[in-house]
Amino acid sequence: MTKDEIFVQLQDFLQELFEIPREHITLESRLYEDLDLDSIDAVDLVVKLQKLTGRRFKPESFKSVSTVQDVVQVTWELLQESGNVA
Repeated sequence: MTKDEIFVQLQDFLQELFEIPREHITLESRLYEDLDLDSIDAVDLVVKLQKLTGRRFKPESFKSVSTVQDVVQVTWELLQESGNVA
């Protein structure tokens, strides 16, 4: 899975879970300030990403996440560890 594919999947999740219009979701979007997510929303998003990757995220890997790009990067790195990236 490429970073672009992860981004598209993340857009789908954000739209599905939180009814955020796709056009509001860019790589630069800040999760808490721009997309108005809270900590519980972040947990819901992590659960969806874990189902996508089939792997568990380490809590420390999400502590520094603040933008959509950060989420894409952390997800890509997790997939890279498991050999599931292009």
